[in-house]
Amino acid sequence: MNREGLDRFCEWGILFCVLAILIAGPLAFGAVDTVPFLSIQILTAVIVLLWIARIGLDPKPRFLWPPICWAAIAFTIYAVLRYFPADIEYVARQELIRVLVYALQFFAILNNLHRQETMKIITFTLIFLAMGISCYAVYQFLVKSAGVWDVPRAYPQRASGTYISPNHLGGFLEMILPLALVYAIAGRIKPVTRILVGYAALVIMTGIAVTVSRGAWIAATLSLLVLFTVLLFHRTHRIPAALSLVILLGAGVYFLPKSYFIKARSRLVQNGRLDDDKRFALWRPALQLWRENFWWGVGPGHFNYRFRQVRPEDVQLQPDRVHNDFLNTLVDWGSVGAALVSGALLLLFWGIVKTWRIVRGTPRDLGENKRSNKFAVLLGAAAGLLAVFFHSVVDFNMHIPANAILAVTLMALISAHLRFATDGFWLSLRPWSKILSVLALTASFCVLSQQAWRRGLENSWLERAGEERNFSTEQVAALERAFAVEPRNGDTAYQIGRDLRRQSQEGGQHYEDGSDKNYEERAREAMSWFERSIKLDPWNAYSYLGYGWCLDWLGRTAEADPYFAKAEELDPNGYFTLAQIGLHFMEAGKFAAARPWFERSLSLERQDNPIAQNYLQIANNRLLQDATNELNLRLSVPVQ
Repeated sequence: MNREGLDRFCEWGILFCVLAILIAGPLAFGAVDTVPFLSIQILTAVIVLLWIARIGLDPKPRFLWPPICWAAIAFTIYAVLRYFPADIEYVARQELIRVLVYALQFFAILNNLHRQETMKIITFTLIFLAMGISCYAVYQFLVKSAGVWDVPRAYPQRASGTYISPNHLGGFLEMILPLALVYAIAGRIKPVTRILVGYAALVIMTGIAVTVSRGAWIAATLSLLVLFTVLLFHRTHRIPAALSLVILLGAGVYFLPKSYFIKARSRLVQNGRLDDDKRFALWRPALQLWRENFWWGVGPGHFNYRFRQVRPEDVQLQPDRVHNDFLNTLVDWGSVGAALVSGALLLLFWGIVKTWRIVRGTPRDLGENKRSNKFAVLLGAAAGLLAVFFHSVVDFNMHIPANAILAVTLMALISAHLRFATDGFWLSLRPWSKILSVLALTASFCVLSQQAWRRGLENSWLERAGEERNFSTEQVAALERAFAVEPRNGDTAYQIGRDLRRQSQEGGQHYEDGSDKNYEERAREAMSWFERSIKLDPWNAYSYLGYGWCLDWLGRTAEADPYFAKAEELDPNGYFTLAQIGLHFMEAGKFAAARPWFERSLSLERQDNPIAQNYLQIANNRLLQDATNELNLRLSVPVQ
């Protein structure tokens, strides 16, 4: 095979990997779990390897380098620099790997898949993938399915397709719907294909409807208003756009009122009574964390770990993200990171404006060539990104890997169209810059590969630990193997300490592992693991609780006070933390001091709080018993 043939093979190999990522991510619950994302990470490493080969095969390699690339490079470098001082190294590293994957995807698509043929393949793959997932979502909605691929989900009356959350399915579909609509109206495709794409657009719109996600509804509606406004002012596409708009409005008016649940959700929006699922309650603590860490943020991916310290009383679960991508960026990356992201978005918009006149065509062109795939991709992708931009105000689609990768892909396809506007964005690589590029890509390949291997091995041991009986010696052994692979994971250290603490609580010698360790030795061993967890994650209040509990168990109650005080400082409104502090005072025999902690815990969570419920009753009984004994003692003393 000659050099040109090898180069063509590498290009199609990159296309295959990109398509595999775009398909596998949404089908695997949005790639939020470890194994699906590891698959994406490995495929990205393969893309990088093939790209290196293409650079080596080309005697005069060139990079397509529009201005947005500088913003993308700047944020990637900032992410690397921000990783090093992060409080929780393990969490920051996982977030950095995501940034690297997204950046490499953007640059690889931009520089290897910018031909019209490959763009068309990517676009059609996305459209018909979205149609297939929408069909599955409609099925879920009609039969009120409670699972996704046999995995239980919490939204039996709302469709989530191949995602766990309907909101994230809505985010995925709303990015593709405008692309399908514009291709059906303005794309240069055969009549049969046009009919199929138009049908796919209707199915995708139905898929958005059955998610019953108000954020997705509003975002899709706003983006379609912009889309049809542009098309209606375009002389060539005015009539087909008007007909399409009438069909969409007619379908919506006819079908949507037939669903009671959709009508109920719509009525909430109309009446101004928003059931926000606590998302608005997260915004104030997020702003507080950002103000306290204004320039650099709390750290990559750190919001969920810092949240306990500023938790509102009415939010007792871990939120994971802020439910607002803009605030999440400010909290995690600070004002500097948010400025870099904003710069990238502004440069993307500038690129759309710069390219618009070329792909839209001149009046003479409009008479000669009425339809254009360039126009369809540019307008459809831009409207799709606008939709997820609106949706990001109330959700965190950009922290769902499949959705983030789709957004990055659309950004790359849009930016690639700048080559039609000018040749000024092509950079010819000189020998030194070619070597530098190959070295940078090789370093990226090594990082992704090595980290994928470690994360995969760690995950296999963690999954094995999850299959063992809780708190058993086998579970501890599997967790220790996972920690040996990844000794910076504070959560694994905490789980080992938790298991050993429970074994100590069960007490006795010759615990099921056959060793001679008694409960005291097991408690001290648990304390060493809690201490490691505290060093690796200083914001985990539960590690301090575990350490303090071990001190109580060993009879060193006075020494435990500072650890429980620190736990309260880190989680002052957490019902579980407060209940555990109450237990500490119970262990010390201070029943009057324990009672307000249990009462406070129950005021925060009354339904699922057996510790506070049971021990508050015990504390009250002991106080009543002590008071009765004291009264009896006084009555029994003879009067002088």
